[in-house]
Order: sequence, then structure tokens, then C-alpha cells
Amino acid sequence: MKKMILAACTFIPSLALAQAVARPAGLTGDYVEVRSASVFAGACHFNGENVTTGRDAMLAWNVQSGEWNGTRLQGVRAMAVVSSESNLAAKAAHRSELIIDSAATDRQVSAMVDALKYTYATTLGDVVAIRRAPIDFKHAGKSYAVRAGNIAKLSVESMPNNECCKMPHQVWYEPLVPLEGRKVGYTKDAHYAGGAVADSWQRADENSAFYGKFLI
Repeated sequence: MKKMILAACTFIPSLALAQAVARPAGLTGDYVEVRSASVFAGACHFNGENVTTGRDAMLAWNVQSGEWNGTRLQGVRAMAVVSSESNLAAKAAHRSELIIDSAATDRQVSAMVDALKYTYATTLGDVVAIRRAPIDFKHAGKSYAVRAGNIAKLSVESMPNNECCKMPHQVWYEPLVPLEGRKVGYTKDAHYAGGAVADSWQRADENSAFYGKFLI
């Protein structure tokens, strides 16, 4: 019996080690998202939008370091357009399309898609389309500008005086992706041309963005 217990105790850490070795290496970089509803607003504004909009979002990643399943993804950029029949904060199913930078290799595209689907399965929901397009991701100071060909674009700036930090009770949503150093952003402009998941939509001049560092 003692030999059996010892063998079991030896097996448990070995199994844990094997799982740790098999786990894909991490990715980190810049992230920004724009929602089709204000994420920082007064209570009346939030309540008015909660049941009428907020069903769409654009998400953008710029990988600065890391690999996935042995494939280096530094410099790879991606966007996702997410849509639902209800506000994205509700528990209704999501559907999405992914856009991967056309500068990425086929192997990098496959690895990036796998990383996003594996890590953000609930947020992305049913991935109905994967497209490739040139993606320009600019992050200067506290400003972000992302464009995926003629499919989608967004322009986000920080909020003056970090107002969202001074009044956190007026931040009604959480980012669709866990972030380090999460900040609320001001959307200067965001436009989706329409495609597999939704008709075209546009938002501008509102506090409808989040940005920060992602870690997979």
C-alpha cells in the first residue's frame, strides 16, 4: 500500500509538469476596443442605451512579444468584429469575424486565430469568417489608430484628466478582453463597413472605448 501511495504522489507532480510544458507560450501587446455604446456615462444615458444598442464591438490586438504553439507572433496584428442580438454585456450568444494582417505568414495566421479562439471563446462566440487584410496599428502616447483595409477602422484617445478613474462608478462595462492597466478611451471615430456578422455601423465622439495591455 505504501508503494502504491508513493507511486501516486510521484505521478501527480509529473502530470502537472507535463501540463505546464504542453501549455502554449504567452503573448502580450497593445489592445484597444470600441463598443457601440458608451462605457462611461451617467446613469440615465447608460439605461437608455442598455436595451437599444451596445450589440457590436471592434477589438484590435498588436502582438509585441511571444509565441503560440511554437510560432513566433511578434508584430502580428489582428482585429475582431463582434456582434450579438442583445447588448454584449448580456449573456446572449456572440458571433464574430476575425481579420488578420496580410503581412503575417500562413503559419502565423493559423497560430493567431487559434490563440484568439482558444483564449476568448466566449467573447468571440461563433467565428463565422476569417479574413486577411493589411492592418495598420498605431499607438502613440495615449492615442490609438487602427485600420484593417476597407473593412474596419477606429481612432481612440485617452479621456481628459482620467475622468473615468475619478468617477469609477460611472464605468458601466468591463472590456471584452482582460487587460492590464485598463483605461476608458474616447472614441473619435469607429466604422465597420459591414460583412459576415453585421450591417455597417459607425460611432463617434463618445466614451465608448477601452485600451490597455493584453496577456495571453
